[in-house]
Amino acid sequence: MPLKNKKQIISWCLFDFANSSYSAVISAVVFPVFYANQIVGNESGLGDLWWGRVISLSMAVVVLTSPFLGGIADFGGIRKRLLFVYTLLCISAVASFSLILKGMIIEGFTLAALANIGMEGGLVFYNSFLPEIADKEYQGRVSAWGYGVGYAGSILSLLFALPLISRGYFNLTWLMVAVFFSIFSIPAFLFLPRDRKEGIGIIHSASKGMKYTWNTFKKIWSEKELRKFLISYLIYEDGVNTVIVFSSIFAATTLGFKSQELVILYLLVQITALIGAFIMARPIDFWGPKKVVSMSLLMWTIVSVLAYLAQTKSQFWPIAIIAGLGLGTIQAASRAFFTQFIPPEHESEYFGVYSMVGKSSAVFGPLIFGYISSTFGSQRYAILSVALFFLIGLVGIQFVKGGGPNVNVPK
Repeated sequence: MPLKNKKQIISWCLFDFANSSYSAVISAVVFPVFYANQIVGNESGLGDLWWGRVISLSMAVVVLTSPFLGGIADFGGIRKRLLFVYTLLCISAVASFSLILKGMIIEGFTLAALANIGMEGGLVFYNSFLPEIADKEYQGRVSAWGYGVGYAGSILSLLFALPLISRGYFNLTWLMVAVFFSIFSIPAFLFLPRDRKEGIGIIHSASKGMKYTWNTFKKIWSEKELRKFLISYLIYEDGVNTVIVFSSIFAATTLGFKSQELVILYLLVQITALIGAFIMARPIDFWGPKKVVSMSLLMWTIVSVLAYLAQTKSQFWPIAIIAGLGLGTIQAASRAFFTQFIPPEHESEYFGVYSMVGKSSAVFGPLIFGYISSTFGSQRYAILSVALFFLIGLVGIQFVKGGGPNVNVPK
């Protein structure tokens, strides 16, 4: 069967390309260190504490609203419009970063939280387009293509950011990300499936959405295999989110990486992640997402232990590159695994639950990391603790029935 909706699939992947500028520059590499060290001051760990609060609060909002908004998107037929609103919130907040000065802790905290809510909340609606634009036998590879193209977006945006950061032009860096996100998200709003005209009003859909979401929770909890998958996903995604959030601060604080070195390091990570995502795109369908997730979790466990043992920058470079190989793979495979449990016409609220479970870990993970780091006076024990999340998730996923290869997948 030939691939259908090619224009929609390309547009969907380009949105991942667009928002990856935020993921790379704002969420992962440059802004966390900038906010912790230059805006707050991190001599006593205060910057780490405030950045952890940014992530925890914003993710808590996403956790609480994702299933609710997923129901609204389904009943109100406004999924695309909601994606636009959240995208606009993120872009506007990032552009406003250029107004933040040293000591403006609360202002920076507020804008960063709003930007993260816009980014992570919008992913609920973005993810829910996947089952609609791709046939089941292609969903694994389309999911991987999305992540792969996203890593290409990370690479390009970091290449744009590098000369700006080298000259200390941080305000221009934030504006660059806002423009990048804006331009490359346009095809998604032009070509992804339109909102349904038969959708009901916002208030009515909100009421029905709340009731329907509660029924979705009960239905999901009654499905044994889906329940086991989501519990395992919650645990290992906790590790993934924590590593993403604190990796740059760990490299800067514990190993002494400079801003330019962090960008170059992350560029290499994104290149390896891009390679890994495309190499594993077809195996997700042929081997099944369960096997690919298991392989990735084993790799991440080893990476966490090696990061704990690393004493120099030269030792950390290959560790980070290995981590990149498993980053896109585990995300794409997890998303493809979950789609196997979704009944037709229920994509938005199911992905709302999926997002809520995945983002719940980012509410507690950063706080746990910060607590362990401050208790032991070292980030090494905190990074080592992350390995437990991967190991427990790896064991848990083995008890989930499903996640096998698509029997009708074309060669």
